[in-house]
Amino acid sequence: FWMQLIVTSCKKMKVYHVDDSQNWDTIIDKYREALLNEDYILSNDIQELLGRGAVMSFRSGIVARRTSFKEDVINFIEVPETDEYVINGGKVFTTNSGFADYCTVFAFTDKTQGTRGMSCFVVDLHQEGVTVSQNIKRMGIRAAQNCEVTYENVRVPAFNRIGKEGQGFKIAMKALDGGRIGIAAQSVGLAQGAINEAMAYVKERKQFGRPLSAFQTTQFKLADMQTKVDAARLLTWRAALCKDNGESYSKEAAMAKLFASDVANQVCREAVQLMGGYGYCREYPVERALRDAKITEIYEGTSEVMKMVISGAMKVNAK
Repeated sequence: FWMQLIVTSCKKMKVYHVDDSQNWDTIIDKYREALLNEDYILSNDIQELLGRGAVMSFRSGIVARRTSFKEDVINFIEVPETDEYVINGGKVFTTNSGFADYCTVFAFTDKTQGTRGMSCFVVDLHQEGVTVSQNIKRMGIRAAQNCEVTYENVRVPAFNRIGKEGQGFKIAMKALDGGRIGIAAQSVGLAQGAINEAMAYVKERKQFGRPLSAFQTTQFKLADMQTKVDAARLLTWRAALCKDNGESYSKEAAMAKLFASDVANQVCREAVQLMGGYGYCREYPVERALRDAKITEIYEGTSEVMKMVISGAMKVNAK
């Protein structure tokens, strides 16, 4: 609820706070107890950050994950005699890397094992060997910082590993599931905000001696827009409820993100159309909402990937 409300009022807040805290909380909620009981535990400074929970620099930290697990992923070389890992590689489009202090990095510790050889680590972005590039200019979500982060012989203590070695892919997938609920909520907030702006405009703007809101075409269009947003909101709440109840929610999160992101793009486009030339101008916020909405169909897994997740859960291709 609060995520949707925040994005409805202030779109830029969502990207650099709500989304990444949702991802990180998903990881910590599931693996924190194991972290504190493992032979390798997080350093005292990191534990303190986790314990406080509301530290902005950590909660808005990045997740360095790859959509392709081939030659372009981050590589790790284990140094067992010193209980360290050495990072070499890089990650493009690292969310909030421009102002984060720490990040979670998913990378191979054993490439021969494929996804089973991936592990998860906490990395200090200020340590030697880490280079954060300039912010990459984008179509939307310009309040966020998306930089390329490169790692050159970055030494990471073994006790900064999250979970067991080889659990990284599993942790990443669970984090993505939680993040998709956040993207669905972002989509709902963007769409609702666009409707609110369009509603205010059509009540004020007059054509042929009447406000635009008096025309049935306008009324029907807004009715369709709100119906779609409410349906997306309910799908999002269902996924969030499943997560809160400790139930499986991968399919529900994918459904919520798939539908809500599509609705956000439709509704924001219609809001611009309702406002005509003014909707296309930066004087009104709907043009920004339309630019920001597009990313919801791309990050945390594209819409095509969401369909793969849903159809897989349905066992469409099962014999």
